[in-house]
Amino acid sequence: MDGVTTGVRATARIVARDDGRGGTSLPVLAGEGPLALRRTRATGDEARVMLVGAMSGPLGGDHLTVEADVGGGALLHVGSAAATLALPGQAKGEARYDVRLEVAAGGELRWLPEQLISARGSELYVSSRIDLARGARLVYREEQVLGRAGEEPGRLTSRLTVRLAGRPLLDQETACGPGAPGGWDGPAVLAGHRALGQLLVVRPEFTEFPAGARMLGERAALTPLAGPAVLVTAVAPDALRLRRVLDEALAAVL
Repeated sequence: MDGVTTGVRATARIVARDDGRGGTSLPVLAGEGPLALRRTRATGDEARVMLVGAMSGPLGGDHLTVEADVGGGALLHVGSAAATLALPGQAKGEARYDVRLEVAAGGELRWLPEQLISARGSELYVSSRIDLARGARLVYREEQVLGRAGEEPGRLTSRLTVRLAGRPLLDQETACGPGAPGGWDGPAVLAGHRALGQLLVVRPEFTEFPAGARMLGERAALTPLAGPAVLVTAVAPDALRLRRVLDEALAAVL
């Protein structure tokens, strides 16, 4: 191919359904390339799936997609076996990582992967799109670490779009690292921190018992959204302290 190097294209897909016996079945559990899926032991009516990285990446030029579809009455918990590490690759252009999640009324998704690390020289665009029916439940965690220990970050752009019953609930984009709009590392954004994260919780109960806006310590804030949802945003010096803040926030919200 005349020396042209192209990136990897791969998709992983999960479909979760109520099995009619008080549990959750997985009629579709399919991964390819660097995206491998494994069902793990769970309790009660929950199905638990781990995303296992079978290769390094995403690398420059890669386009990876993870999809999950949760039906009514199903409860799906998705985690990952290790952090995702964005690296520079031989292919030109940025890498893309797309997350597509859909939850029906009466279904529940807990999306709790490990951190995404932006290594020096990498370029990654992450797009997460979540479609929720009215009456769906969601716990969605997103954690990003800028550079490995003692390393400058790559360029990382992340967009999160959430729709509830067909209407916008949340639409935001964050860009960090070389080439990002100026000020990303300034006092109004990261203030020198190298780990940032957010936690989105959607529960029908918030319609009747809404949560109030408040600070959660010095580096995190809880904000109620225009729907039965709350958003926690946080920054921290490192991944360990970021996880601690988000875990405490989740315990407080639930």
